[in-house]
Amino acid sequence: MVSGLINANPVVYEKKERRQRPASIPDADEYSAEAIDQLEVFDHVRDIKDPEHPYSLEELKVISEDAIEVDDRRSYVSCFRVTFTPTVEHCSMATVIGLCLRVKLMRSLPSRYKVDIRVAPGTHATEAAVNKQLNDKERIAAALENPNLVDMVDECLAPSYA
Repeated sequence: MVSGLINANPVVYEKKERRQRPASIPDADEYSAEAIDQLEVFDHVRDIKDPEHPYSLEELKVISEDAIEVDDRRSYVSCFRVTFTPTVEHCSMATVIGLCLRVKLMRSLPSRYKVDIRVAPGTHATEAAVNKQLNDKERIAAALENPNLVDMVDECLAPSYA
């Protein structure tokens, strides 16, 4: 992971048991877009590993199901917001964590979803700057052209079989 840990002793919480989603409605039109709910988004991001530690974002309480909001009211574009809480107020990995969340969701969900990634209010020293960076398309594209950053993101997104 990363040398020179910012939070050398993070609090590790127990993972919640995975809940089963209800089966799809049998009479639904096969050509209609299937709605994506809060639980499905959480299932996509819960196992992302922290860039500094061998724990998942869920185990460190960086991400929780309650921190995901889905707005599926519009027919052409649906939006959801993922709010995460860094383990320390001065976390230098906050932008990397946000980038990992964005990349995972870009790879997992249909393109009709607009993703808004945010740091929880009052949980980071440079909250406004981090939020601006995480939601700027040009900055995201530039970050994804950096091979070192892409390697770090891929390492965080790699499945763990523990």
